[in-house]
Amino acid sequence: MGRRPAPIPDKPIWKQPLDTGLKLLRQAVHTHIVTARHALPLMVARGSGLVIEVTDGTADSGYRGSFYYDLVKSDVIRIAQSLAAELTPHGVTALALTPGFLRSEAMLDHFGVTESTWRNGVARDRHFALSETPAYLGRAVVALASDPSVSRFAGRSLATWGLAKEYGFVDVDGSRPDWGGYMAAAIERAEPVDPEDYRRVHSIAM
Repeated sequence: MGRRPAPIPDKPIWKQPLDTGLKLLRQAVHTHIVTARHALPLMVARGSGLVIEVTDGTADSGYRGSFYYDLVKSDVIRIAQSLAAELTPHGVTALALTPGFLRSEAMLDHFGVTESTWRNGVARDRHFALSETPAYLGRAVVALASDPSVSRFAGRSLATWGLAKEYGFVDVDGSRPDWGGYMAAAIERAEPVDPEDYRRVHSIAM
């Protein structure tokens, strides 16, 4: 969902160095496990807590274009599901969360733009018009952490665009990027769309 950064190779597994792939697994999967192992006893002892596993894509996302990258991001979702099964009886909620096309510092550098000139990146990738700032993801996290009924999401894989409608928050520019809706129309169905239609703030589902 967040669009793979340039350093992830578009090569099949048999053409990628094995040590590079295994290193990615250590960096992007093992780190989640190590963190959980040290943090969870504190939450379990308290009988409350929220674990948000940030990833790329939801549980029903298709192949992400590169074997190791796809494996890593799918594994993180599975980690959230597994943790939810073990933590829910202890009052702790675990879930997975994905941004849309994340306008991170790395992506700004990749497109040769800044946050103030980010729209110039659309010339290189038209889908960048639906990108969202890291603050959008941060506001999703805050909304979840502030929700006394967040346990209803245990084991789920959620997305910023869905939570923005659920909780009513917007990105820093006041827009509400709907990467999921845009992707379904512009990419999956190849329909001619106006990206701005998928940034507008519509009625909030209550």
